[in-house]
Amino acid sequence: MFRKEVVLLWQAFRSPQTPLYLKLATLFAAFYLVNPFDIIPDVIPLLGWVDDIVLIPLLVSWIVSRLPVPAPVHARNHTVDGRARRL
Repeated sequence: MFRKEVVLLWQAFRSPQTPLYLKLATLFAAFYLVNPFDIIPDVIPLLGWVDDIVLIPLLVSWIVSRLPVPAPVHARNHTVDGRARRL
């Protein structure tokens, strides 16, 4: 699940339809992951990684939940001979 959200987040980051505040939140999440200044410092064994393990997935899920819904690629109704047909 998390891996799919990260892929979706990367695709949304590159999309021009994604709002700027979500792109900035994505950059913040990446920066927080590699930044040595954390809520709990990483020099504390195991406990220092807990904030990364908990906060990054929560932040990614929050961003993904606010992404604009893309328009469907194919409409559910197709026309054949000028008449609508459902698949």
